[in-house]
Amino acid sequence: MVKSILLLIFCSVISLSIVAKDARSFQGKASFYARKFNGKRTSSGERYKHNGYTAAHRSLPYGTLLEVTNKANGKKAVVRVNDRGPHRRKVLLDLSYAAAKKIGIVRRGIGNVRVRVLSKQEIPNALYASARN
Repeated sequence: MVKSILLLIFCSVISLSIVAKDARSFQGKASFYARKFNGKRTSSGERYKHNGYTAAHRSLPYGTLLEVTNKANGKKAVVRVNDRGPHRRKVLLDLSYAAAKKIGIVRRGIGNVRVRVLSKQEIPNALYASARN
């Protein structure tokens, strides 16, 4: 009985650490907002600006900073979550037009990306690196 409980606790700790690690970075497809949405309100209440560096994600808290990398060309952009979406099931993230242009997915309309949630310690360096690229 004690062995079973210890085994259950051990398995729970291992699975939680795996889930926590996966929550810090993920990959999938990203698309971008059409320019016609410029000036419209996002679900956070702020207005969408096509020249800003923002994104929509289904569950990450508003204000979360993400480093988005285009897997095809390695280009990166740092964006802030300010909206909910995307509403297409196979798309992980909707980027602002400026962010999509910076990482090179505007022409195709969609791209494979790697997304990393930035910690507070990484934010200044990531913003500096993003501004240089």
